Amino acid sequence: MTDAPSPEDVAAARRLLSAEAVRERANHLFDLALMERLDHFRVDLSRLDPVAEWVERLIRSEHPTLEVPPHSRWRNFEVGGIDRWGSLAVSREWNDALEFGRSAIDLAVVSVLIDAGAGPRWTYAEAATGETYTRTEGLAIASLAMFASGLFSTDPFDPLRADARALAGLTAEELADGMQVSSSNPLVGLDGRLGLLNRLGQQIAHRADVFGTEDGARPGGLLDHLIARFPDGRVPAATVLATLLDALGPIWPGRWSLAGVPLGDTWVHGKLRADDATDTLMPLHKLSQWLTYSLLEPLSWAGLEITQLDGLTGLAEYRNGGLLIDGGILVLRDPEAARRSHAVDDELVVEWRALTIALIDRLAGVIRQRLGRNALNFPLACVLEGGTWLAGRRLARERRPDGSPPLTVVSDGTVF
Repeated sequence: MTDAPSPEDVAAARRLLSAEAVRERANHLFDLALMERLDHFRVDLSRLDPVAEWVERLIRSEHPTLEVPPHSRWRNFEVGGIDRWGSLAVSREWNDALEFGRSAIDLAVVSVLIDAGAGPRWTYAEAATGETYTRTEGLAIASLAMFASGLFSTDPFDPLRADARALAGLTAEELADGMQVSSSNPLVGLDGRLGLLNRLGQQIAHRADVFGTEDGARPGGLLDHLIARFPDGRVPAATVLATLLDALGPIWPGRWSLAGVPLGDTWVHGKLRADDATDTLMPLHKLSQWLTYSLLEPLSWAGLEITQLDGLTGLAEYRNGGLLIDGGILVLRDPEAARRSHAVDDELVVEWRALTIALIDRLAGVIRQRLGRNALNFPLACVLEGGTWLAGRRLARERRPDGSPPLTVVSDGTVF
C-alpha cells in the first residue's frame, strides 16, 4: 500500500505551477552562474549592452513608431502581411463577442500545442497564396487551415471550433494529411503532437469545471470560467497561466510528477537546491506560457482586461536562448557541446533554458531604457516580439545557413 502524499509535498509541487516559480528558480541558477558555479555555461555580462543595442536597432527598424504587438500565435497567422484569421472570422456571423472569443481560444490552444519545432526539412505549401512556409509560421498556417476545415469540430454546422470529442478522436492520418507530412516532407515529433491533442481532448472533457460550455467541453470554455471567476473582468496574466498549468497538467507525456501533481515542462538540475520535495526541480513551462501569451488577445476581444503582463516570463526556447549564445552573453564551457545533440532533459539544456529566462528579464530592462519605455508601456510580450525572438532568428540565419539554433536539442514535438 502506497502512503498518500503529504500536504506539504502537494503544496510544494503546486508552487512549481506558476510563472513566479519559473522566475525565482531561474534567478537562483543565474546567481550560481555569476559565481562560476555552473558546469555548462558561464555568463558574460559585458555582452549585454551590445546585444541590447542590436535588438533596439531591430525594433526601431521593424516598428518605427515603437507600437509593437504582443508576442503570440496571432503574429504567425499574419505572416506575409495577410490577415488570415480576420478573413476567416468574417466568413460567418457571430452571436456575440463571447462566441467569437471561444472560437479564437479554440484555435489558439490547438495551434500552440502543435507548435514545438518542426525540424529543418519540413515545409507547408499554402493553397490560397501558393507560398511555402517552414518552422513556426508553417505550423501556424497548417493549423489554421485544419481549423477552418472543421477537422477539430464534431459539429458539421459549426466548423470553427475545437471540441473534446474531435480532439480525442483525431488520428495520425488526419494530422499527417493536414500537416502535409510525407516521407519526403518529414515533421519532427508528429506522434508527440498527436498524443498531445488527443490527451487535450480527454482532459478538457475531464475538467468541465474549467472548459465546460452549454454546447460541450472545448478549450474556449476557459473564457466562461474566467468571466465567472473575475466578475470585474480584470484577470492577471499569471493567473491565466496558473489555471492552464493546473487544468492541463496531465496532457504532457513522460514528465515529472510530484505528490500526484503533474509538473509539465519541469526538469532536473543538480545545482538547484531547495529544502523541500522540489529539490533540484526547474520549472520552465515554455509551451504553457506561449499559450498564455497567445490567449491575451482572444480574451481581450471577448471583453476581459488582462493585467500585470510581466507576471509572465520570457520563453525558454531556442530563439531567445540562441540569441544569448550567438550574441556571446552565454558561453559554453565545453565548445564541443555545440557539435553534439542533446536530450531535452540533459542538464546542459535545462541550464541553457533557465539562464535564458533570467537573462531575457535583464536584457528587457536595458532594451526598454534604450527605447525610453517601461514595463507598463512596453511589456515583456513586446520585448519578445520586437524583439529578442526575432533577433535570435536573424542571428541564427547569419551564423548558420539553415538558420538552426546554436545547440541541437532532440525534440518530441512537445517542448520546443
